[in-house]
Amino acid sequence: MLHKLVVGTLPWFPRRVMRHFAGRYIAGETLEEELARLEELASAGYPGILDILGEGSDSEAEARAAAAEYEQAARALVRAGLDAYVSIKPTHLGLLADEGLALELYRQVATTCRELGLQLRVEMEDHPTTDATLRIYERLREEFDLVGIVLQSRLLRTPEDVARLAPGPLDVRLVKGIYIEPAEIAHTEPEPIRAAFVDLARQLLERGDVHLRLATHDEELGRRLIALVEEFELPRERYEFQVLLGVQQALWRAWRDAGHPVRVYVPFGAQWREYSLRRLSRNPELLRAIVRDVLPF
Repeated sequence: MLHKLVVGTLPWFPRRVMRHFAGRYIAGETLEEELARLEELASAGYPGILDILGEGSDSEAEARAAAAEYEQAARALVRAGLDAYVSIKPTHLGLLADEGLALELYRQVATTCRELGLQLRVEMEDHPTTDATLRIYERLREEFDLVGIVLQSRLLRTPEDVARLAPGPLDVRLVKGIYIEPAEIAHTEPEPIRAAFVDLARQLLERGDVHLRLATHDEELGRRLIALVEEFELPRERYEFQVLLGVQQALWRAWRDAGHPVRVYVPFGAQWREYSLRRLSRNPELLRAIVRDVLPF
């Protein structure tokens, strides 16, 4: 009830107030601000992930503009000498309008990234887009080496999705999943989601050909994953923790100081307000985490 009340009032917050609130979690509105934040993180020992805010492109022109913006950002990363890669939501490249268009634009960006020596990650969104997203990822794997995927422990289908992935090296960002999904297709309580996350990490590691990116701010889950990393005797280049800009920074420092690689997901763009509203409205757990992180009690 409290979540609904807070989310219901967010659209009425003045832009200045919302921008101040979002500033901790978003690099800014421009590529220059993104690069500055990535450089700041690099100086503290954290490589980065570049994400341009936006999803649900409903026209070909909008999707093509997003792809061009990602290509520009990729070139800027290389010019700046930053250890970072790009991560793109399928609906930002027009998936909801045309799967073929989304694949074409992913290929376009992937070609630029290959020329630059950068990785490209295909993100995962809510469950109606899962099949198409996996199809796009597998098509890209046929042509490009430095392409990764995101998989969600929340969804009941994910173990079968892992089993169906084509042989060969994988680069997987494993997440709980930001989207609240129906109980008939997803775990809905924290502990089953954690347990599924660990089980999926084990399933992936047992393939023996995976670079595993463990995206979480859950300290208890982190402890279980560290135990798994130690069990498999993974070298640093085979795994890393991935975290969101501004969320529970003390935890990433603790992981980094203990010798674990930590990479920071850094979003930017003009759609920061829409992004903030969507994320908070879709996931009460995220709002609680942000409140816990910001408030002194």
